[in-house]
Amino acid sequence: MRRVLLLVVVALGASALLVPAAAAGAAESPLAPVAVTGAPGEKPTVKFKAPFAVKKSTSDVRTEGTGTKAVDGSQVLLDYTILNGRTGEEIETSFGKSPVTLALDKQATAALVDGLTGASTGSRVVIAVAPEDGLAKNGASVGVKKSDTLLFVVDVKDVNTPLARATGTAVTPTAGLPIVALASNGRPTVTIPKTDPPADLVVQPLIDGRGPVVQAGQTIRVHYSGLNWRSGKTFDSSWSRNQPSDFPIGAGKVIAGWDEGLVGQKVGSQVLLVVPPNKGYGAPGNSQVGIKGTDTLVFVVDILAAG
Repeated sequence: MRRVLLLVVVALGASALLVPAAAAGAAESPLAPVAVTGAPGEKPTVKFKAPFAVKKSTSDVRTEGTGTKAVDGSQVLLDYTILNGRTGEEIETSFGKSPVTLALDKQATAALVDGLTGASTGSRVVIAVAPEDGLAKNGASVGVKKSDTLLFVVDVKDVNTPLARATGTAVTPTAGLPIVALASNGRPTVTIPKTDPPADLVVQPLIDGRGPVVQAGQTIRVHYSGLNWRSGKTFDSSWSRNQPSDFPIGAGKVIAGWDEGLVGQKVGSQVLLVVPPNKGYGAPGNSQVGIKGTDTLVFVVDILAAG
């Protein structure tokens, strides 16, 4: 079953901001009836009298961490347990499995972002997400009604603040490859040569970053532009959206050219990828963006974070 958290963290257009417990205007936190026991890092035991509901999303830090503090744009590695406030039942948990990475940006749900912004590595945070913020409507398959309050108990395992652009040591590329020029903000302009593309995958670092090496199974945050060698036209660019993107890498979730070309690179690097059809979209191509089954693709990828 697909994790609910991974389903709901995508932005849902919720406009209500999280109401911090200390500013909720009550003598005690609305989350006071929710008892959470167990050491951070271990699966918590959560007890409350059901049904439990809040009208406004709210959060409460139960354990203060001492590590890096999460800010807007941070990537947070976390473990979580989700419960249904109406029934008191656990919906799912990552404890005993593998933690997940959540980017605190506009792609994620405001209630979760606001609840974790300011939390430090080592913190345990309880977040109650009100029905009006829209998370519950995605949970019908696990017995959640759209009128339910969802309770998250989150352990912050690590906080990583992504770079804004690639940074490191410039690398002189091999002759004959596409030429990349950078604007003052780092946005690339790519000129593709009037020659036949190489038959094999080309992985050419343009900037050698100073960060940790990207490992298979991590989620990377990137700024990128993708072009079609045949036409020279850009078919996708995070720069045009003014928003970096997050992708699982080395796990078969993206095209093979990315999995093979970006695993092993360092955070902070800028990498030029020339991706032949068999490591891109294959024979079917991608008609939505004008890619034929025989097209070679060119990507310029800034690796901003990995976790």
